[in-house]
This record gives sequence, C-alpha cells and structure tokens, in this order.
Amino acid sequence: MDSLKLACTWMSRPLAAVALLMSLTAFTGCGPTFHELRVEGQKEMLAGDWGTAQYLLEQARRRHPAHVENLHDLGVCSLILAKQKFEERNTPAAQRELDRAVNYYDRAIAVEPGYQPAIVGKTRALELKGQFEEALRTAHWAAQFVGPSAEQFLFLGRQYEERGDYDGAFLRYRQAVAIDPKNPKTHKAMGMLFMKVGNTQAAIRALMVSLRLDPTQQDVANTLRDLGEPVPAVDTGPAE
Repeated sequence: MDSLKLACTWMSRPLAAVALLMSLTAFTGCGPTFHELRVEGQKEMLAGDWGTAQYLLEQARRRHPAHVENLHDLGVCSLILAKQKFEERNTPAAQRELDRAVNYYDRAIAVEPGYQPAIVGKTRALELKGQFEEALRTAHWAAQFVGPSAEQFLFLGRQYEERGDYDGAFLRYRQAVAIDPKNPKTHKAMGMLFMKVGNTQAAIRALMVSLRLDPTQQDVANTLRDLGEPVPAVDTGPAE
C-alpha cells in the first residue's frame, strides 16, 4: 500500500524507479529500508540515470531525513538535472531543480555545518541561478564560521579567481598556505595563479613546493617541464 502511494505521488518520476521500489517491497514483504534505497540510488547515479537516482534517494531521505551524504547526493542529482534542462532550453524546469539543489545542500549544511561538498555544491547551484554575490557570501560564511581551514580558504580563493579578482584570490591562497604549509593543493593553486598573471619564477617556486609535497602530481610535473624545469619522473607508486 505504501509503495502504491509513493508511486502515485511521484508519477512524474521514471517508471523504472517506481517498479524497483515496488519490487523491493514485494520481495521483503515491507517497504525497502533506507540502506536499500540509498544503495539503489547510488547505482543509478553511477549509471548516469539522474532522475531515477533522485527518486530513490528522496525515498531514502523520507526514512532518514538527516543523513548528510544522502542530502548531498540529492543536491548533486538536482544540480545535474538542472544542467540538462538548461541544455534542453527548459529554463523554468532548470530553475526549479536549482532551487531543489540549494534546499538539499542547505539541509546537509544544517546537519553538518563544515561539510565541504555541500558548501561547494550550494555555491555552484547559486552560480547557475545567477546569484553570484550570494555564492560568494556562502564561501565567506564557510571560511568565517565553519572554522579557518586550508580547504575553506582554497575554495574561497578559487571563487575569487573565477571572478577575475586575482588580488582577492592571492590573499586567500596565502591564508591557505599559512594554515597548512604542507598541503600540496594550496601551493599548486598559488603557482597556477602566478602563471596566469605572468610571474613565471614565482609560479615555478610554488609548483616545485607542491610537487615536492606530492610527487605523484603528473600535471604539475608536466607544467614545470613546459616551463623548462628539469623534473624527475613522477612517482606513481608501486606497480600492480
């Protein structure tokens, strides 16, 4: 009976998801568990069937409303569906999916304020909605209230860099390096931005530090070679 009600409520969702939900109910003799729904939803995400995944993960959310990873995955589904709607020139449907994405990400952040994937996802959704200042405020909020971390300042720096504010980006990258000088990603971000503004020597110094901290970065090694630096072969770990 429960599965029939869900099928009616979600009639616009893919029929395959409804059939799967009803088959799980028939097999177990009761409604599917949160874990069963989440596993099936993740399978559909991996298969690229975002509508079916969204349906199944939403049913999982009804059983466990505060599961932060499930809320994040729902945000991802809505974000990708929105991009698909934009490609189809269906702007109203795309905007509705973006609203859903922001809502799911907000719920995830409410459960775990420092959950970086949800903060990043919310910022991307706001950007797609054209709310660039709100996206930047979200990034600032994360850096200020979630707690100063290299990842937060790195994320904030990228937001400034994407908007062409290189001074603001450099400031945040330097803050990230100061907080965690052994994080190769912060030195890499700094080096790539130095390259963008034409400061080759500073770029080389930052990228060399990044590669020294993480010798497996093939892209960094290739960039340094392109700049004329003698870089040894990248250590990709033991052979299988």
